[in-house]
Amino acid sequence: MGAKTVNKLAVPGATLHYEVTGSGPVLLLIAGGGTDAGVFSGMVGQLAAEYTVVTYDPRGNSRSRYDGDATDERVKQSAEDALALIDAVGGPSGEPAYVFGTSSGAITGLELITRFPDRVRMLVAHEPPCTEVLPDADDARAFFGEVYETYRTDGLTAADVVFMMGTGMDGDAMPPLEDLLPEYRELAERMQANAANFYEHKLLPFTRYEPDLDALKRVADRIVPAAGLDSHPHLPGRPIEVIANHLGWPVVLFPGGHGGYSSHPGPFATHLAHLLKTDTV
Repeated sequence: MGAKTVNKLAVPGATLHYEVTGSGPVLLLIAGGGTDAGVFSGMVGQLAAEYTVVTYDPRGNSRSRYDGDATDERVKQSAEDALALIDAVGGPSGEPAYVFGTSSGAITGLELITRFPDRVRMLVAHEPPCTEVLPDADDARAFFGEVYETYRTDGLTAADVVFMMGTGMDGDAMPPLEDLLPEYRELAERMQANAANFYEHKLLPFTRYEPDLDALKRVADRIVPAAGLDSHPHLPGRPIEVIANHLGWPVVLFPGGHGGYSSHPGPFATHLAHLLKTDTV
């Protein structure tokens, strides 16, 4: 495994913090919600044996600062950020990248392959919470609206409770900060600091994203729909089943729940590496 390099990339409206480890084909890992590059730290070493692994803090999260005041997320801009990173690491005329996205990062991946299909070799889309595709989309929209209003009126802690209970992630809560190893404590503190921006500017734009299912079907041979073994029946895991049915593929189940990449990093990375090997392009 090569040494990790830490880099900055200026993009319209923000400066992205990104980290590159290893060598080989580019594999971009896109974090979701209020998380950052650190959530993949348990997988990077294993994957970097065969890939140039790129992780980053999505704009507005942790070390990826907005240039000015925070603004509501635009999924198109998020996809352009991912493309800019692929170009920065592989060069604009380089090979297309492998992409793994989870949660809102999977939504970014769906938009990326929709708009720039020639730049993505394979997309593994893990539990994108684009609930507008669900038959009960009205209920999901109302739920996320309730989370947002709870944040606005009652604050972060109350919003966290509503969000975790309604998404089936209440069992995923982290241990108290003082019980964590130093590197995980730093990650948890960064995620806590990102929470307000997530509720204010990211929750609704991402969950109300409507994927272009016909465009995705045109590149179905390069999309792996994925969900957590423990979480696929819950709200964030359900939309990928609808998308998978449209693409004509089964959903591939990964170890753990919505955050399985962090809770089960070794088996998760093994499963991901095996999937990437099925690429025949």
